[in-house]
Amino acid sequence: MNDTTEALEATPADETEATDAPSADEAPKRGTSKSRLEEEGDIAADYLEELLDIVDLDGDIDIDIENGRASVAIVADEPGTPALSRLVGPDGEVLEALQELTRLAVQAQTGDRTRLMLDVAGHRLTKRGALVRLAGEVVARVRTSGAAERLDPMPAFERKVVHDAVAAAGLLSESEGEEPHRRVVVLPAALDPQESSD
Repeated sequence: MNDTTEALEATPADETEATDAPSADEAPKRGTSKSRLEEEGDIAADYLEELLDIVDLDGDIDIDIENGRASVAIVADEPGTPALSRLVGPDGEVLEALQELTRLAVQAQTGDRTRLMLDVAGHRLTKRGALVRLAGEVVARVRTSGAAERLDPMPAFERKVVHDAVAAAGLLSESEGEEPHRRVVVLPAALDPQESSD
């Protein structure tokens, strides 16, 4: 059993529930303050450095704060090194799992849930660019056809990128379905608020 699992099991359920719901006077001190996010990034970096040692991979850890959340990236020591791709896996599945484990490690130490984002070898950055291009193509088709278009199922991170790109283009989008088959639907035009009340 590892330290993260032991720490999670050692926390009584009542204690976990209490820390998940801060009181009104605690809310300003906790949450997404810069120091809190930096702490989350540092904890995640320590956890990931240990992981890299265990799997015998070389990489540097970059910590940043983006869009009100801690952002941690594992980058190759030497550009063009494919070894880190094992931490991404097919369609980013290993990366998604690693992000969840990292979030659990942070939660075990802070007692609070985190929205930390993890990237490995620039996978999410590359994926973000491809998703923005895809959203642009879909927006153009929806504008031309006037019909809604459903995209293939994708993880939450990818859906968020598409929703943001669609909104920036002036159209609406929504998610439908249940995980892991949740997908984005791009709608033809913003509804007049009076029309949506029907």
